[in-house]
Amino acid sequence: MTLNEHIEAFSELGKFLEQFFNDSNTKDDEFSQRLATEIEAAVHYNGWFTKNNVRFSLQQWQLALTEDNLSAWLKNYDINTKVPKTIGLILAGNVPLVGFHDVLSVLVTGHNVLIKYSSNDQRLLPLLLEKLKAINSKYNERIKTAKDQLKGFDAVIATGSNNTSRYFNYYFKNVPSIIRKNRHSVAILTGEESPEQIQLLANDIFRYYGLGCRNVSKLLVPEGYNFNTFFENIMNWSEVINDNKYANNYDYNKAVYLMSGANMLDNNFVLLKEDNGFSSPIGVLFQDSYKNLEELEEILAEEKDNLQCVVSNNLQPQHIYFGETQHPKLWDYADNIDTVEFLLKVN
Repeated sequence: MTLNEHIEAFSELGKFLEQFFNDSNTKDDEFSQRLATEIEAAVHYNGWFTKNNVRFSLQQWQLALTEDNLSAWLKNYDINTKVPKTIGLILAGNVPLVGFHDVLSVLVTGHNVLIKYSSNDQRLLPLLLEKLKAINSKYNERIKTAKDQLKGFDAVIATGSNNTSRYFNYYFKNVPSIIRKNRHSVAILTGEESPEQIQLLANDIFRYYGLGCRNVSKLLVPEGYNFNTFFENIMNWSEVINDNKYANNYDYNKAVYLMSGANMLDNNFVLLKEDNGFSSPIGVLFQDSYKNLEELEEILAEEKDNLQCVVSNNLQPQHIYFGETQHPKLWDYADNIDTVEFLLKVN
């Protein structure tokens, strides 16, 4: 398949999603009906995959999968794979469709993909790939699923935790690989943020219940920072506590922190805990203070290998603006490792 064929097929998939969300008349076709069913049923297979979160994820891919976006992403690469290799993917399942970008990257670079789905997300992506095959039947031989152990691959991209990464590194030591570990995101506040900026930041914190690596799990604030404005302007997410799974985590962590005498603030739907860690549990947001920008840069430098996103009011060019962490571009790579570049070197 040529690169233009890939761009055309994936942009058609994007158009399908656009029509699904914008045109009620398209709900009569088979794939639209099946997608509508999966959106409704997703929460029964994974309690974190609520209808709103699944729809949000699908809509982000609808916006990303345009001919312009795909062309802009791939124009700087010399994609000319003459002999396709089989790339094994071990996908995560923490947020809906989290593994779609890896599948997309493998296919547009001319390789075949062998997918090991997460048990937490093994319905939505297969349906989209089935639609892709219907758009272009050449994908029938290029997309395969590993039912059990991953076998017969030339390279691998495996996403997991810090713990599973040790096993991945050992198991895949003899093939080219990208092994992804836990990553976290942090937001920097200066005290000069507007209410609107804090409201946008709330989306970065609470979307997907904070389960994604692009979710802000920690705030870095100046010494003496007053959290009143922060709490006032995250109230648009207060209904998150009505989800039983989230509420159970919030209640459990609150009980643990109260018994241990932890220093924290509570607004009845999120705990703001003073902590020098970056991986906060569900229902908790860590916070730590800095004296000046120099100390702030030192904190970020020490943690850079564990950070996915740094959110701020444009303090640095590489920082992400408030409210943008869950709207990644196609060229925003997990762990900041260029997946396409890696795949083009597989031979």
